[in-house]
Amino acid sequence: TQFKEKTAAGAASNLGLYSYPVLMAADILLHRANLVPVGDDQRQHIEVTRNLAERFNNKYGDVFPIPDAYIPETSARVMSLTDPTSKMSKSDPQEKSRVSLLDNPDVIRKRIRSAVTDSDPEIRYDVVGKPGISNLLEIMSACTGDSIDILVDEYATGGYGAFKDAVADAVVAEVGPVNERYKSLKNGDVRDVLHSSGLRAHEVAVGYMAEVRKATGVRAF
Repeated sequence: TQFKEKTAAGAASNLGLYSYPVLMAADILLHRANLVPVGDDQRQHIEVTRNLAERFNNKYGDVFPIPDAYIPETSARVMSLTDPTSKMSKSDPQEKSRVSLLDNPDVIRKRIRSAVTDSDPEIRYDVVGKPGISNLLEIMSACTGDSIDILVDEYATGGYGAFKDAVADAVVAEVGPVNERYKSLKNGDVRDVLHSSGLRAHEVAVGYMAEVRKATGVRAF
């Protein structure tokens, strides 16, 4: 589905894009994941992974665990701030359509305040009738941990301006520590983590691939 959507939107039709679900499945299966945290738009990728694992196990024995998707109840699919009927995406040419983890607080507040909503001042959760407000409610729920019902009750009479300010404050509070941690890192820190993590991943991969080859009868060259 993503291949069709991206190519229809003008993305280059190449093998990397077409084979991405298989590469994602390999990353999941290689590390024996049982539960995979994903957004709602990744549900099909997990289904592909499950299908591949089940087919392999049916033919060669129980080698791969069959992973399940872990999809949060709210904000499983965060929508664009400029078009709340489309998914928020870093590839969107409109920068104001999204909030990035490394955006400074002023940028975050400006983008949340300019988020597309509607002319009806009532704050309620209605994905079809009020997609913009519903998206902001989901974002705030994810950042604060409060249920959407609680947020609707709290901000029902305050107007869109006050609500957007509250959403912006919640997002800033959530991503602020990430931003600060990023600023504290040095190039050497990142290289060290990449190197040590790569060694651990390689160690796991080598051992597990030996089991896979043994099950299939394919020897390493």
